[in-house]
Amino acid sequence: MKKALLALLPLSFYVSAEIEISGSAGVEQRYFLQDPLDERQDRSQISAFLQPEIYTDFNDGLDSILFSPFVRVDQHDDERTHADIRELLWLRVGDDWELRTGITKVFWGQTESVHLVDVINQTDSVEAIDGEDKLGQPMVNLSIIRDWGTTSFFLLPYFRERTFPGMDGRLRPGLTIDIDNPVYESSDEENNVDWAVRWQHSIGDWEVGLSYFDGTSREPDLVPVTQDEQTLLRPFYPQMRQTGVDILAVVDSWLFKFEGIHREVNGDDFVAAVGGFEYTLVGVMDSIYDIGWLMEYQYDERDELSPTPAQNDLMVGSRIVFNDVDGTEILIGYVQDLDEADSRSGFIEASSRISDNWKWRFDAWFFSGAEDQPFDPLYQIRRDDFAELTLEYYF
Repeated sequence: MKKALLALLPLSFYVSAEIEISGSAGVEQRYFLQDPLDERQDRSQISAFLQPEIYTDFNDGLDSILFSPFVRVDQHDDERTHADIRELLWLRVGDDWELRTGITKVFWGQTESVHLVDVINQTDSVEAIDGEDKLGQPMVNLSIIRDWGTTSFFLLPYFRERTFPGMDGRLRPGLTIDIDNPVYESSDEENNVDWAVRWQHSIGDWEVGLSYFDGTSREPDLVPVTQDEQTLLRPFYPQMRQTGVDILAVVDSWLFKFEGIHREVNGDDFVAAVGGFEYTLVGVMDSIYDIGWLMEYQYDERDELSPTPAQNDLMVGSRIVFNDVDGTEILIGYVQDLDEADSRSGFIEASSRISDNWKWRFDAWFFSGAEDQPFDPLYQIRRDDFAELTLEYYF
């Protein structure tokens, strides 16, 4: 045993010398502008997070390994205090193919306000309200690269349940979500083997993606149940099949974006789509600033039965790029329900570097749900308007 350890010692020193360590850590202050609906909630919420990245490559760069854990500690919400492996990935690169094995994140889509086709990773909903933070997904992913496009095959052997705020957290419905007792349509539950395939290609000024997914839905239905004389919401994860298309066209200063899906779930099927444009004015009034104007229309055939607010809504916004050395950007958006005048939301996202290692981010969200529509998702968080300041250190 000692001889084996001594034999491995030089190799361990060599590998250690090739390892790259980077990542980020930060402190976040979230302040809610209104008193909560539940007396167990607070108006102020402080948390801290750490996400290192450990990377190494070998075999002349044809193989690489990436490990990226994530942990957050929250002042009040025990469910927001959580840890996850965002990535633990081995990548093997061939002449015209790539093989990824392990845990990783995959993003599909083009639009700004809603990501309909993005169904591989589960949403980490305790992190942010916009649904863009994802849990790591175990998978085997083979991508075949040809002149006529890249075709990617995904085998997903394990399902990740969605995270939800706890009773002391905000941005949640009024009833308790019973995260400890989820229900699955599949008898294999979280061990159901999902699969997906996607083809993507650039054709001139167009980027086109076609995808198909078959497996456990990442969007749970929250089903009311009675337990010990208390009404709870129990997550139900049905099986679904989804066909999707995403398109991006670049025409001079215009970006045209579209995502559309056809989904079969719960014995029913529906279509949903989001599409719009972004137009950028470069060097406004001979300045260094760029201003982009955004507009997207959101449609869901399920109408008021949709579990998301994006069923007949219009998003307008503006992106301001300062083009300074600190990379300062501001994104402002407003979303209006075209069926209910009182159902709307707005957001502000801003960020800038302080130095080579430090960065600040500011995020704010505002919600208004129609008073006569208690099943409107925005109605549940109508008093959860908040502003959030984050200070991040990159190493």
